[in-house]
Amino acid sequence: MTQPFVLDAETAWERWRQRCAATPPAAYAAYSSLLGGVVTDPALMFAPLDDHLVHRGDGVFETLRIVSGAFYALKPHVRRLWVSAREIGLNPPMSERALTAALVETARAAGRRDALVRVLLSRGPGGFGVHPAECPAPQVYIAVYRIGPPFWEQHPEGARALTSAVPMKAGIIATAKTCNYLPNALMKMEAAETGVDFTISFDESGGLGEGATENAAIVDADGVLRFPPPERILAGITLMRCAELAGANPAAFGLTGVVESRVSRPEVLAARELMLFGTSLEVAPVVELDGRPIGTGAPGPAAAALRRALVEDMIGNPEMRTPAA
Repeated sequence: MTQPFVLDAETAWERWRQRCAATPPAAYAAYSSLLGGVVTDPALMFAPLDDHLVHRGDGVFETLRIVSGAFYALKPHVRRLWVSAREIGLNPPMSERALTAALVETARAAGRRDALVRVLLSRGPGGFGVHPAECPAPQVYIAVYRIGPPFWEQHPEGARALTSAVPMKAGIIATAKTCNYLPNALMKMEAAETGVDFTISFDESGGLGEGATENAAIVDADGVLRFPPPERILAGITLMRCAELAGANPAAFGLTGVVESRVSRPEVLAARELMLFGTSLEVAPVVELDGRPIGTGAPGPAAAALRRALVEDMIGNPEMRTPAA
């Protein structure tokens, strides 16, 4: 048996730098609590192999958005991150205030007025077992990276979706935003392999779930915006903000009300509109599910009104904006 080629530190580091130089940087800037600061060199943006985040998915995360130089909905995202951490028994290594400062400093180092920001709370390095006890201390990683155009700008005709064959998550794996995203990855693969834009889950009794990284809602036959409760899905910040905006004046969105309730598959197929919500997605109308048109088979007025209101909120609402520079 051929012995592995053992690299000295100088050779390994040079090869790693060459690899990083040969590929586009994954992020503009990154923070690591292990390093104790922010780096902009892609070769230094890493997490140790023995961090349980890497080999067990043991951690929680949030994806935030910088819009025109400010974080949008930063406080709700950080609050949900803390809730997710508590659900899996992970004690953050810094306060919410300190994390917010780290987010702002990382964004400042990235120097981008529009970007996505991933923050991860990890169980930390310590070994390759499964028990969290072998990890002496949790860690924080932050990365600021590129955001592309929202879905509706790229696909004004709307989205085509398919019912997912991937079983829905349950318990805290569903309701906490953990780094265990294998089912979500399989749903994205499923969509690509079947030639649709998204796949959407339904629970065992036919209740509407969510997309791979998106929340779902309908406008029912009575004009009510309806979305499932967060019992088997993640409570989406973009969806909840849109529900708040629409709930304040439903008529302005062409709605008769806004309700959190179970949505059955027949109700989805009979809906006036079906739409998806997400941080970078914003609001995306689904015009076809499993080959069947939803509503008129074209993007509906409620989805358009919700997206306009969301964009205005992202850009012009000082209560929802935290300067990123």
